[in-house]
Amino acid sequence: MKLKYDFDTLRGDLFGGVTAMVVALPLSLAYGVASGMGAAAGLYGAIAVGFFAAVFGGTQTQISGPTAPMAIVMAVIISTYAENLTQALTVVVMGGLLQALLGVLKLGRFVAYTPYVVVSGFMSGIGVLVMAIQVLPFFGSAPVPGGAVGMILALPEALRDINPSAFGVGVVTLSVSVFWPQRFRKILPTPLVGLFAGTLVGVLWLGDAPVIGEVPTGLPGLQVGLPSLAFLARAVEPALILALIGSVVSLLTCLVADSLTRTSHDPDRELIGQGVGNAAAGLIGGLPGAGTPVYTVPNIRSGGRTRAAGAIFALFLLAILLGLGPYVESIPLAA
Repeated sequence: MKLKYDFDTLRGDLFGGVTAMVVALPLSLAYGVASGMGAAAGLYGAIAVGFFAAVFGGTQTQISGPTAPMAIVMAVIISTYAENLTQALTVVVMGGLLQALLGVLKLGRFVAYTPYVVVSGFMSGIGVLVMAIQVLPFFGSAPVPGGAVGMILALPEALRDINPSAFGVGVVTLSVSVFWPQRFRKILPTPLVGLFAGTLVGVLWLGDAPVIGEVPTGLPGLQVGLPSLAFLARAVEPALILALIGSVVSLLTCLVADSLTRTSHDPDRELIGQGVGNAAAGLIGGLPGAGTPVYTVPNIRSGGRTRAAGAIFALFLLAILLGLGPYVESIPLAA
């Protein structure tokens, strides 16, 4: 059934896109640093992949951007396969083109055969991952390398050295999100209200809480190079790995979005959209990405219902890049 686009739908997409953007901003910057490409690359990638995957992809509510697996693969590519950043970005562009080719060849349909128990396990794992990612900032500790396992191993130290301001911001955010009256949730979604309340408390009273901090500004330039044929042949393997990992993560996230919204996605179109987004990211020096529940679920929970939410997500990140960065730098990480 075709969704009627009215004011309520627009409001939901706006709230969903903004909420997902706030979640993605610090993670994108962190993934950019972890990959070795730099914080700005994470932001460029979030904009490119987020916009093009939303516009050309096959899932109405999916939000795409840099993810931990893609950052890890890029770190390996930079250290093992590429001699410079131009070569690394060539691999990203090739990976995006291969990903789109998988969609053109209609290979995405095979995700339909994924057993529900696999999807359920994936959703449970993502839930644990999200909690693991958030628990250290909740106590005021800086993120650590090693993904969810690294976060869990660092938890005892975080509990011994709690930042009272960050903990206070986290408690306020969580409390407001839990106890926000049901009758108001259609007007203002709980994640956004909780974020606003936590930020207000952090800015006005608990200023010692760690914040997002400085955000890169300025438009990226085209990163176009002419690699040798020898490098192109050598780059096929890492590009294919990048394409396959991004495709699997994105398509599994599509199933998560389907289960939450009672809709169905077009897997082949999704791969084409993801491929276009990753190729665009490579052309502007951005980190490759994929659809991920870490961004998609907040979008859906905040009211996002159409691909406009993904476009809004990317456009707000672009606005931050063009000068609105100072307005989000003071948002506490614990919020």
